This record gives sequence, C-alpha cells and structure tokens, in this order.
Amino acid sequence: MAEHRRPEHMGPRTAIALVQVLGLAVWFSASAVAPALSAEWGVGTVALTVSVQLGFVAGAVGSAVLTLPDRLRPHRLLAGSALGAAGTTVLLATAVESAGPALALRALTGLFLAGVYPVGMKLTTSWSRPSARSRDLGLLVAALTLGSALPHLLGGLALPWRELLLGAAAAGGLAAVVAVVAVRPGPGHAPAAPPDPHFALGLLRDRTARLVVLGYLGHMWELYAFWTWLPSYLEAASPGLRAHLVAFVAAGIAGAGGCVVAGRAADRWGPAPIAALALAASGTCCLLSPTMVDAAPAGLAFFCAVWGATVIADSGLFTAALSDVVDRRYVGTALTTQTALGFLLTAVSIPVVAAAADLTGWRLALLVLLPGPVFGVWAMRALLPGRVTLEA
Repeated sequence: MAEHRRPEHMGPRTAIALVQVLGLAVWFSASAVAPALSAEWGVGTVALTVSVQLGFVAGAVGSAVLTLPDRLRPHRLLAGSALGAAGTTVLLATAVESAGPALALRALTGLFLAGVYPVGMKLTTSWSRPSARSRDLGLLVAALTLGSALPHLLGGLALPWRELLLGAAAAGGLAAVVAVVAVRPGPGHAPAAPPDPHFALGLLRDRTARLVVLGYLGHMWELYAFWTWLPSYLEAASPGLRAHLVAFVAAGIAGAGGCVVAGRAADRWGPAPIAALALAASGTCCLLSPTMVDAAPAGLAFFCAVWGATVIADSGLFTAALSDVVDRRYVGTALTTQTALGFLLTAVSIPVVAAAADLTGWRLALLVLLPGPVFGVWAMRALLPGRVTLEA
C-alpha cells in the first residue's frame, strides 16, 4: 500500500496526463470551427477531420515500422511532436487562406499527434505497477478525452476561429514545455530495442493480441465518429441547445469520468469483461439514439453524457491489455500499431455517418456506428476464457 502512495510515481504520471490534455487540444480545433471555415473556404467537417486522422495513421505507421517509440528517448519524442502539432496549428491560423493548404496542415498536425498519444501511453506504462495499469491508463485516456473535447468548450464561447486555433496551439506549445521539464521514462522502461520492421506485422499472429486489437477496432469505429458528429446530432435534435457546450460536457467531462471508473474496475475484474460491458452500454446508446431525438433538452443532454462516458471508457483497457501481452521492449511499437489501425478505421466511419445523415437525417444517422460495439463485444467475449493472460 505504501508503494501505491509514493509521490515520485504520481508526479510523472500527472505530467504525462497534463501533456495529453494540452497537446491534444489541437486535434478537433479545426472541426470545432468548421462552419466558419466552410463559409470562407468551402471545406467541411469531414475533410478537416479525416485529414487529421489520415495524417495520424501515416505518422503512426512510419513510427511503428521504424520502431521509433522504442528507440528514441520517449519524452523528447513527445515534446517534439507536441511542438510540431502546435506549430502547424499556428500556421493554419495565421498563414493560410484556402482549403488546400489547410487540409495539408491538418494532415501534418495528425502526423505529429502520432508522437503524442501513443508515446504518452508508453510512458505511462513505464511508471505503472501491473496491478494498477488499467487505472493509470484510464487516467491518461481521461486526459486525452478532456484535451480532445476542449475545442468544443472554446467553440461554445463563440470565439473567432483564428483565435480559437491559436488558443489550441498555445496549449500544444505548453504541452511541449511540460514534456521537456517534467516527463521522464519510468522504472518499467525497457532498454532501447533493435530495429524490427517486422514486429508490427507479427503482432497480429498472436491470438490474444489479435483479439485485443479487433476489440479496439470495434471501439474506434464508434468513438471518433461519435465525437465528430455529436454537435450536429444535438443541433438537429434540439436547435435551441448550446450544442458545443453540451458536447464538451458529454465527450470531455463525462468521458473522462467513464475512463477513470472503467480503469479502476478493470484492475479488479480484468480489462476484457469491463471493456465488453462498456461496449455493450455504448452500443445500447447507439440503438436508442433515434428515439432520443424527441426527448426534452435536459433528457437529451443526460443521454449524451451517458453515451460520452461509455463510448470512451474502454479505450485505456485495450492499451493495458495489449501492453501486458507483448514483448515489453516493443510496447511502444505495439501500441502505435494498434492506434494506427484504429485511426485508419475512423477515416471510414466519420464520412459514413455524414453520408447516412444526408440520406436519412440525423435521427437515424448514428445507427451506422452500431456494428462497432457489437464486433467489439464479440472480441472481448472471445477473450474471457483466457482472461488470466490479460490481468496483472
């Protein structure tokens, strides 16, 4: 118990989480001001969001093939990546006047973010005791959730779009400073691994690792499309509702709470059953989404908060599960590979929801996300007989 309370373990984890909150503020910054950019440049939410996702995939694939998270000093890679994402956002706010360069800069932002989120996960696992890994990663994903939702809060304040982008970029720059000053690898950090470009492909040959990744893919089919289109769903359902602020509360605050609760539960009962429970809950919300369009504003906001809490609650559990079953010298590469596959899938689910909205309206559009949690539950149930391999 004494080890659990040692302050030297809490400080670095807190610093890593702070880097995630600040560094990931640039993720949805352009999407939060999409109406203004669409009016000025004719570029929509799908293009702005998917360009970041594809840039992230390119960065993550390159990083995984070169095993960069396991060969470079991770806190320096984290700091440089956060600074790069902040810099591209500054350029978008100050030096761009058309859609083409804007989309290129958003793709570069995503590429840099591939060195923020997966590297933060690797650093967190280096400071975590196995018995508390899900809790610690839940806290990290809670930080990611708050950071990603922060532009919705700024958007709700009706700031000019260039000022909003500069605010998000300032947060990213501060993240780089925190990473340099306060973040270091923990005692669980493995020695530098030799380059192994085949490790990422070989990862999926192991049954347990493959099922974890498949569950994560089901989770990702739903997550980022839900985050992207929640304001549009809210505006269609209740035009008088302050959609951006409700989206911040649902995706950011409720989502962070869901991560913390699920992480603590997973340390007690194992990541697979808790992930399956979260997926089933978010899938149920998806099923109910057409009927909630007719709910009173307070009921709709509460429903979205429940969905926001459950849709992200399992994210850190897949990270914990995968980091427990792979060669610890390549944990960073394994996590980067998993996230690359997941974000590649989001580049499909986000426009699929937009196409569904065009065909059916927002009442039914979010139903296309349901196969994700259903598939994820199947993968997690397949892990239950061998659950001991995923527990600390």
